[in-house]
Amino acid sequence: MLVAAAVCPCPPLLVPEVASGAAPELDGLRAACLDAVAVLAAARPDRLVVLGPADSAGQGTHPQGTAGSFRDLGVDVDVRLGHGDPAGDRELPQSLAVAGWLLGRTDWAAAPVEGLGVGDTLEAGRCLDTGRELVAGDDRVALLVMGDGSACRTLKAPGYLDDRAEGFDAEAARALGAADTGALAALDAELAHELKAAGRAPWQILAGAAEGAGLKGELLHDDAPYGVGYFVATWS
Repeated sequence: MLVAAAVCPCPPLLVPEVASGAAPELDGLRAACLDAVAVLAAARPDRLVVLGPADSAGQGTHPQGTAGSFRDLGVDVDVRLGHGDPAGDRELPQSLAVAGWLLGRTDWAAAPVEGLGVGDTLEAGRCLDTGRELVAGDDRVALLVMGDGSACRTLKAPGYLDDRAEGFDAEAARALGAADTGALAALDAELAHELKAAGRAPWQILAGAAEGAGLKGELLHDDAPYGVGYFVATWS
């Protein structure tokens, strides 16, 4: 059963070494993410599943100990998914590498960790089924759900300005803050793709996992620096 969830964005800029001189601009976002991870630890889960968007090479499961890095961004920072010896023959996708950095900053030791890379095109029904499958057993499961909102909030945003982006993000933020599984399940996958909202599929997996769990949500952060929607929420 699902006992807690934390929703965080996954820009590499969360890692101060990547952000460099711009690092202080995201101090509030980093603090909110670390607070959200603390809520997961407080729930005393039996296992933690970290999920986030991934390209074809990074999709699927990643065992505890899987390594990742930010070297492709010119930064000599290595991370690992949870504790333990290196595992697997693949590197973490970028979203899970950011999650690994967050877990490392909190010295996560509350439960074993596993990762799941999710494709952008995974349709809503399959997302919901995946979420249900993740929590189908008797163990207490927590989810760390990585994913950004739209990338089209301003002229300088990665996806340029799209007038639909603000409304999409407002509904996503509301649903995440209210733990509204129905509203998350109803997010338009095609619109999310057009707006480059990488969090859509992970959020819908969360919606499937949380069905009937009776969790309450709290929105800790909602902002769009650089024209990208970044939300932090906790469900407990």
